[in-house]
Amino acid sequence: ATDGQEEPAVTITVREHGPYAVEGPFKVVDAAGNELRQGVKCTLCRCGRTGTPPFCDSTHKTIEW
Repeated sequence: ATDGQEEPAVTITVREHGPYAVEGPFKVVDAAGNELRQGVKCTLCRCGRTGTPPFCDSTHKTIEW
């Protein structure tokens, strides 16, 4: 930050047999630059079977991924 304050860190945790857990101030944009979501916490799909890409909808639990 320009005021001498440290920027809050964004942490992405790879959950075993689950999604990427994003914590910290973030913005997710699509390939065209459209904002899909911003906030401080979300999960991103790793299994590729979600019905709400790129966000996790817990499908990985039902497909034994």
